[in-house]
Amino acid sequence: MEKIHFSIVINAPKEKVWKMMLGENTYPLWTDVFMPGSHFVGNWSEGSKMLFLAPDENGKMSGSVFQIKENRPYEFISLENIGMVHDGEEDISSEEATVYAGALENYTFKEIDGTTEVVVDLSPVMEIPDDYKDIYQDMWHNALQKLKELAEK
Repeated sequence: MEKIHFSIVINAPKEKVWKMMLGENTYPLWTDVFMPGSHFVGNWSEGSKMLFLAPDENGKMSGSVFQIKENRPYEFISLENIGMVHDGEEDISSEEATVYAGALENYTFKEIDGTTEVVVDLSPVMEIPDDYKDIYQDMWHNALQKLKELAEK
């Protein structure tokens, strides 16, 4: 599996970028690019479970279940996919839910002369189909651009 890598330089200190990216009120502002109504339930403590949710076409909450593998505030956070939420119900054991189990999302924050480089490394557990790869890359590009705009205000 190939890792997927994104990065952006934001003209703000890493503490501000971290808080903007992971804040309960600000997270939905930049992740709206992926799915309108995106939000999380949980906290970013190492070992804790997080639900990343958005309403589906029927208004029911759907999304992913992750566990925080590592959290070094203002430097690095790693999330591991452990399941899914479908129609408001958590599922970490069905075949459908475990397809992405083990996939990692790693976020690194590097401060350089008052700016912050945010590096996103995604380690999928399966190949992303070519026809979806461009859409996926565009979504991430747009989401990081939105994060940049918010953090630079």
